[in-house]
Formats: sequence, structure tokens, C-alpha cells
Amino acid sequence: MTRGRDTSVQHFLVKSSFLETIKSLDGQIFHISYHQQRFEAVLSSLGVKSYPHLLDYLHPPKKGLYRCRILYTKESIEVTYHSYIKRNINSLKLVVDDKIEYAKKYADRSDIDRLMLLKEGCDDILIVKNSLITDTSIANIALYKNGVWYTPKQALLNGVTRERLLKEKKIVPKDIYVDEIYNYEKVALLNAMIDFDIIAHENIGEIIC
Repeated sequence: MTRGRDTSVQHFLVKSSFLETIKSLDGQIFHISYHQQRFEAVLSSLGVKSYPHLLDYLHPPKKGLYRCRILYTKESIEVTYHSYIKRNINSLKLVVDDKIEYAKKYADRSDIDRLMLLKEGCDDILIVKNSLITDTSIANIALYKNGVWYTPKQALLNGVTRERLLKEKKIVPKDIYVDEIYNYEKVALLNAMIDFDIIAHENIGEIIC
């Protein structure tokens, strides 16, 4: 019985925990204001009225590229640093889940992990919800057509890089239906560590598997 209670407690803690992933290069921290904004929005939704400054908790190594992983709840903040090596993503598997929700950057990624089991020989997944393109397992996306980069209006998560590029008017939000995807010419992945990474330059069909 004790063992069962421990599992339940761990499950509750994961469900009520959230993440921020922040890029650090040679000790320099990138785009902290956008991370702070999302951090405060999550805490506000939980009824918190005052917010600590994330920068006060960040002391990354002075040499190298690191992923600063902030795990937090209403009551606590834990920071760890992880040397970052970029994943090579050259193919995406379309997977469908009309019920998936990831509006906050939850520590619990079990629904995404479940979909990753469907990727077969591809490098990552591209999640389709209600016939609309959303995100990959680790990034928002943008698709290029007629001189404009579009990002799915119905993204699962409003990532900090996506939010910044929207504010800078470098990408345009748009509903992108899965049966329209081959009308686009290029695909880019967007997240805090890779920024704006173009993975298909001419023929989007080459990376969809």
C-alpha cells in the first residue's frame, strides 16, 4: 500500500510541475524576458500573485552551450544544466491525436511520448489535431509559401521562440490543414535551443514520412 501511495504522489507532482528550457552559451542567457513572461502566466493561472525572477536562479557554466532546465511548481524552483547537442531531424511522421492538450509546458510529457512510439523510422513526429497541423514533439513549426513563413495558429504550445518571431512579424499565424501541407515549400523548427532551423528547403514531401 505504501508503494501505491508513493506512485500516486509522484504522479501528482509530475502533473502539477512545469518546465522552462532556456538557452545559455558561454554563460550568456538568451531571451529571458519571454521565458519570464510565460513563467508568470503559468503561475498566475494557478492563483499566484507575485513572481520570482528566473534570472536570480540561473548560474550556467561560463563555457559551452547549455540547456538550462527549470522545473517548477507553485512552491518550488529547481534548476539543472545540461550540455546541449542538437538532434538531427530530417524526417517527420504525421500522427493524429484529436484530444491531446499541451497548452502549458508541463513536466508530464506522457501523451507526447505515447505518440512518439508511432514515429516508426522517422526522426520525429508532426502532430495533427482536428485535421490541423500543430507541433513536433520538441518544437513549434513554420511553413513557407509565396515568400511568407506561416506558423500553425492552433499550436499545442505557444513557445517562446514562436512568440518572439510573431511579435517581430517574421512569421504569420494561420490554420494549416494536413491535406494542404504539400502546398508549402519549406519547413522550419522553432524552439529556444535551435531558434529557427530550416529542415526542408525545396520539397516538403522529402521530409514527411
